Amino acid sequence: MSQSIRLEEIPYSANSCELFERIRDLPHAAMLDSSHPYTTSARFDILTAAPWCTALPTVAPGADERQCRHFFEEMTRFHREHYQNIPPVSPDIPFCGGVLGYLGYELGMGLHNIQGETPQLPAAQLCAYDWAIVQDHVLRRTALVSHSRISNVQRQAILQRLRRPAARTEQAFRVTGEFTSSLSATAYREAFERIQDYIHAGDCYQVNLTQRFSATCTGDAWQAYRRLRAIAAAPFAAYLQLADNTSLLCLSPERFLSLHDYRVETSPIKGTRPRFKDAALDEAARDELSRSQKDRAENLMIVDLLRNDLGRCCLPGSIQVDRLFELQSFPAVHHLVSTISGELRNDRNAWDLLKDCFPGGSITGAPKRRAMQIIHELEPHQRLAYCGSVVYISADGRMDSNIAIRSLLCTDGHVHCWGGGGIVADSTWQQEYQEAYDKVGIFIRSLEQIDSD
Repeated sequence: MSQSIRLEEIPYSANSCELFERIRDLPHAAMLDSSHPYTTSARFDILTAAPWCTALPTVAPGADERQCRHFFEEMTRFHREHYQNIPPVSPDIPFCGGVLGYLGYELGMGLHNIQGETPQLPAAQLCAYDWAIVQDHVLRRTALVSHSRISNVQRQAILQRLRRPAARTEQAFRVTGEFTSSLSATAYREAFERIQDYIHAGDCYQVNLTQRFSATCTGDAWQAYRRLRAIAAAPFAAYLQLADNTSLLCLSPERFLSLHDYRVETSPIKGTRPRFKDAALDEAARDELSRSQKDRAENLMIVDLLRNDLGRCCLPGSIQVDRLFELQSFPAVHHLVSTISGELRNDRNAWDLLKDCFPGGSITGAPKRRAMQIIHELEPHQRLAYCGSVVYISADGRMDSNIAIRSLLCTDGHVHCWGGGGIVADSTWQQEYQEAYDKVGIFIRSLEQIDSD
């Protein structure tokens, strides 16, 4: 059955958090957050809640490659069945309802036939929404987007929520113990040396090794997100209220895959230096990163991997590297970012694109499957949503997704935060061990200092 989309302009708010607080008590509330400064590629915030369907296709724990591929086929069928004959609403409306949630790293393990322990969270949590609030921070416009299945009564109830002040009943968030790592310095060095053995034996070229930092906590995870957002704004951030009182806090600077019309784009990050308050030191860090042959080589390996991934679903000859080794600065770190694009074949869709490329090469290494096998051998923790992807696929087929790095998971009275980096032949274990802290140390310190503020 075909559907129509209704757009209703509502007052613009420079701070999307204030709007989100008016709806986040609804089930499965989600905020995709471009933070700031806004650019043409990261200009929208998407706020939604109360999905019309949560019984989407699922992935069984320990699913193998065939079962994981079937999941993507079922998602294609679901999308075709429930969102058909919906033309693009507007270039300035990236999400007009549709499917939104996360795909976990363990789903990627299944796709590559790597069997691990039963994950502590579902390998994918997706919901289908029929309304959303879209904030455009470039045009400074806000719209309530709703499907024809939404009644006038439901639509007016949402508008009424947006007009009234948000209720402030949440419990303050605090960490009740120090963060500890899943890998001691000694254990990290042993894992690093094992990776070096694999590299020198020709098994792989690069492996992304991570640590997990964990602490006990109490209170409202949304308060933690707002605190971290204020100090580490990122263009592909997200806050997802998941099932079972679990929250995903993602401050990701990295796009995984976007699809608009038939144009595909991916922007891997490889190469990191910490920021400094001293302007001279900060500029020296930028200069060192931009000239680093090691970081450029590491970045280029992943560019080649992603070109190969896109080749599975893009038109031959359409894949190109638009930007190589672009230096981008974020509040906590400097990064080297490359951008690759292609044109999707007309017999493929967004779900096919995700299936062919998941998980992102920047958080595995190269070659992808062998790197993932080594990661599974050496990491003592599950990655869960971390290194997976927060993703939406709009009812009209438009898609965007992140690499879920700089992510925290609040569940069962614990907060988990992961950090890592790619190891290549000329890496040193001390620098790689420190890089994880450079990336997420600002989060850990900020949450541990809440009581002293």
